[in-house]
Amino acid sequence: MTDTAQTTRSKSQQAYHWIKERIADQVFTPGYRLVLGTIASDLDMSVVPVREAIRQLEAEGLVTFERNVGARVSMVDDTQYRFSMQSLSILEGAATALAARRLTADDLRDARRINELMIETLAHFDPRAFTRLNQEFHATLFARCPNPRMLELVEAEWARLGHLRDSTFSFVPGRAEESVHEHENIVRLIERGAPLGEIEKAARRHRSATLDAYMIHEHPDEALGLPAF
Repeated sequence: MTDTAQTTRSKSQQAYHWIKERIADQVFTPGYRLVLGTIASDLDMSVVPVREAIRQLEAEGLVTFERNVGARVSMVDDTQYRFSMQSLSILEGAATALAARRLTADDLRDARRINELMIETLAHFDPRAFTRLNQEFHATLFARCPNPRMLELVEAEWARLGHLRDSTFSFVPGRAEESVHEHENIVRLIERGAPLGEIEKAARRHRSATLDAYMIHEHPDEALGLPAF
C-alpha cells in the first residue's frame, strides 16, 4: 500500500469514529443529513476519506444513502432492533462461552464489582448509566473470547443497538433488577466450571429476556406471537 493510500485509510477511520461517536451520543439524530463537505471541513480533510467512512457506516446499518438525497443517519426501526437483539443473544452467548475457561479470578471479581455498581444505580435509576455498566459487565465476560471475528460481530451489534435504542431500560426499568440477578447467575456458572453449553444458554436467555420485556411493553400484540428464542 502506498503512503497516500495509507494516509487516506487512516483519515477514513478517523472520520468513521468521529461520525459514529456523534451518532451514538445523539448529536446526529435519526434522519440527520450527513453533508460530506461539511464533515470534511470540520475534520480538515478531503471528502474522499469521509465518503469511505460513510460507506462503512452504511454497511453497519447506521447510515442510509438515498439517490438525490445523500447520506442520512438511519431512522429508528423496532424491527431492526429486534433483529439486532436476537443476533446479539446468539453471538454474545457464544462469545461468553468461548471465553469462560480463559477468565481469571480477577476478571470475575471485576464482573462482580461492575454488577454491584449496577445494583447501586437501581435506587436512583439512570438508564444510560445502567446501560453503560451493562455493556462493561458483558465485555468483561466475553473479552477473552479467542475468536476475533466473533468479537468484531458482537461489537458491531452493540454499536448498532446504541443507535437504535439509547437504552432499552428507559422503556422497561423493571427489567434492570432482573438483569443484575441473571448476571450473578452467569458469573456463578463460569466460576463452578459449568458446561459451556449451559453458560451459553444462560447468556442467550439473559439477552432474550430483555428483548421480550421490551416487546411486551411496546408491542404487546406482536410479542404474543414471538417464537421462543
